[in-house]
Amino acid sequence: MYPGKWAQESPDKPAVIHSESREVVTYGELNDRSNRLAQLLWDYGLRPEDHISIFMENNLRYFEVVWAALRSGLYLTTVNRYLTDEEAGYIVDNSESKVTIASKYLAEVAKELPRFAPDCHTWLMADGVEEGYQAYEDAIAKYPAEELAEQPAGAFMLYSSGTTGRPKGISRPLSGRAITDDSGAIAGLQRAMWNFDEASVYLSPAPLYHSAPIGFCTGTQALGGTVVLMPRFHEVEALRAIQDFRVTHSQWVPTMFTRMLKLPEEELAVFDLSSHKVAIHAAAPCPAGIKHKMFEWWGAILYEYYGGTELNGLTHVGPEEWLAHPGTVGRSILGTLHICDEEGTEQPLGEPGLVYFELPEMNFTYHKDAEKTRGAQHPSHPNWTALGDVGYLDADGFLFLTDRATFMIISGGVNIYPQEIEDAMILHPSVADVAVVGVPDEEMGEEVKAVVELMNGVEESESLKEELLAYAREHIAHYKCPRSLDFMDQLPRLPTGKLYKRLIKDVYWGRTGSKIV
Repeated sequence: MYPGKWAQESPDKPAVIHSESREVVTYGELNDRSNRLAQLLWDYGLRPEDHISIFMENNLRYFEVVWAALRSGLYLTTVNRYLTDEEAGYIVDNSESKVTIASKYLAEVAKELPRFAPDCHTWLMADGVEEGYQAYEDAIAKYPAEELAEQPAGAFMLYSSGTTGRPKGISRPLSGRAITDDSGAIAGLQRAMWNFDEASVYLSPAPLYHSAPIGFCTGTQALGGTVVLMPRFHEVEALRAIQDFRVTHSQWVPTMFTRMLKLPEEELAVFDLSSHKVAIHAAAPCPAGIKHKMFEWWGAILYEYYGGTELNGLTHVGPEEWLAHPGTVGRSILGTLHICDEEGTEQPLGEPGLVYFELPEMNFTYHKDAEKTRGAQHPSHPNWTALGDVGYLDADGFLFLTDRATFMIISGGVNIYPQEIEDAMILHPSVADVAVVGVPDEEMGEEVKAVVELMNGVEESESLKEELLAYAREHIAHYKCPRSLDFMDQLPRLPTGKLYKRLIKDVYWGRTGSKIV
């Protein structure tokens, strides 16, 4: 349902707990605060289908803003907290937001946003105030903690990560339902696939601006469970949170698994993880070797799904299915899968191609970008849409992703997918993170290069380069192996787990002055 139901049934139950400060927001408090903000938004002239934005760190206030929008028929855009003022301002402006709510924590960037979004008429700031903003707490205190006369269900309009250009808003029509009618699609999925209910305690270690964390957190609250919110991911603190708050469900990205597994074994063994029943992961393919190690450690509680913010399709795989089909991201539970070549011709089983999902009709558009919307569609079937991933199907209908189409390397006319190489090299004990990219080569067109971030305390050296290249040759076919290797202090990986690979490629194609050694 929504916080109003749980505020009536169990007003003192925690809706969200901050894992670091241990501060609690109860369902009664969440319901009252979101009602006050909903009243303010209505008074300021916002009506169903209008837009608002939120620009905050992982802050407990986040949820009252989300629920105020969702119970007012509004579109809510969550703005990446790591963006520059120009980048964040572009999203506020492009989304046509009329109200933006920021936090004092992000004041250095937030105070510049109004000059990039002149049509946004109201700027509120929580936990303090900057010039150009109203104090959020004072503003909502003037309004009653009462429900609006009508509460049409709102929706998120989230933006792509923008790793290949300006981020685009992913838009879909409002459902036409009231917020009181049901729990929503995400909560329904959580309940059906992973047994979420009002007894669930859900750990969220990822940034709330991303679609999966905010969707799963609000879904948990719709079902009456408790969210444990980490301010940021930290390997040891995540394990401590599972133990201390008796977490039952969680969601991760593969880089989090890698970082936990590279902790000393004595640090891993001290925590009681017995309450933990379901660990879900997505956002990026998980190296099979890493996932096997996680099964050895956590047991058969790992569930994986593949899909995008576009919600144009979804696959899922449980523990037993994955162990029988290692490396798969599952079978489709939403949409029919099609694997097609560059011309749109369907590929035979086992042959890689662009992954399309077929739905009865296309269910999303890119906000104010008809060209990008058309670019996601199959050339002959407009209700088949792709997110840019390459993969193949096996005889049982399980999907295996090989890489992003834009990351494919063509060397001497041969297609090479970096993901396979990265999955092998990440298992080396000296490697904290790795990216494989194509770099210019006069003879072959592109040459395969590995860029490695080393574990803390490991020193760069020519001998280590040779050791890592030899390790790659031991585990994958030689024609795919990197011909050279560079070290980088920190790879540009987004907090959502996605690797911002374009920044690495640009170094070698002469588009940036970033230092790689």
